[in-house]
Amino acid sequence: MTRLITALKSKRTDGIDWRAGLTKTRYVILGKEADKGLIFRAFIYLVLIDVAYIYLNPILFMITTMVKNSQDLLDPAVSWVPRAIYTGVLQDAWTKLKYPSAFTISAILSLTIAVLQTVSCAVAGYAFARLEFPFKKTLFFCLLLTFIVPTQVVILPNLIAASQLGLMKTYIPIVVPALFGHGLKGALFVIIYRQFFSTQPKELEEAAKIDGANVFKIFYKVMLPLAKPAILVVFLFSFVWTWNDYYLPSMYLNGVKEVPLSMGISQISAVLTQQAAEFGPSIFDEPLKMATSFLIILPPLVLYMFTQRWFVEGVERTGLVE
Repeated sequence: MTRLITALKSKRTDGIDWRAGLTKTRYVILGKEADKGLIFRAFIYLVLIDVAYIYLNPILFMITTMVKNSQDLLDPAVSWVPRAIYTGVLQDAWTKLKYPSAFTISAILSLTIAVLQTVSCAVAGYAFARLEFPFKKTLFFCLLLTFIVPTQVVILPNLIAASQLGLMKTYIPIVVPALFGHGLKGALFVIIYRQFFSTQPKELEEAAKIDGANVFKIFYKVMLPLAKPAILVVFLFSFVWTWNDYYLPSMYLNGVKEVPLSMGISQISAVLTQQAAEFGPSIFDEPLKMATSFLIILPPLVLYMFTQRWFVEGVERTGLVE
């Protein structure tokens, strides 16, 4: 009888351990919460890998194509990994782009516009977020219209005005709008600053007013130092978008010899098209375009590699993820 009772107790204990193990296994696979399980994490990693592949695939294909020699280009068996590294196409693209001078022009133009937009849009964003003035809502509605309306709609009046003022084939029509908070995507930058300044506590301004600070001192001494995340986001956005912008330089700088890098690929494509019409296509036409594109996007990629941590943090703190 004692042995029977002992055997029954051991079976109950074995059943309890089995159920506990099953529960633990279920928690590991499914998780106690919906986003803590192994299946959910595997799904998230699968989605992230797929998205990363979609964005990295063109860049990897660009790099592998521009370093192929003629034998690898003609061999259908060589798809991704070339048998030998050939840098002649990259050197040819460097020469055709006039890379040192074009890089200098693009860097100066992008930095100038980025700095001007960072400062001017901060002033406008603070005014819309904190100050009360007549027709505030109407002006903000007009600001939203400038964000919605594409550049192609208003480019003709701008070209006529620049032509009448004698500013064609100069960088002034591209730089001056940034001084007044406009330019490429200027409305978006004002909205970013407005969103950031709207989230700051009013007690900061009230304390500064008690100490005798006026509006300008409150902005430069209190609010602007707090806006470092928004400043970083606006500066990087403005720099990259100006660097990659082809439309405005092609409108105002048509016929200019020294042009930014963003116009280089179109010029090289035109030359290759003309050569193909006269002498026939070459197997190095596509690799040359790939090398040109790689040299153009390389500086923003390097910049983002060193600033991605602060950039992501800035996007989160400015409210762009909401």
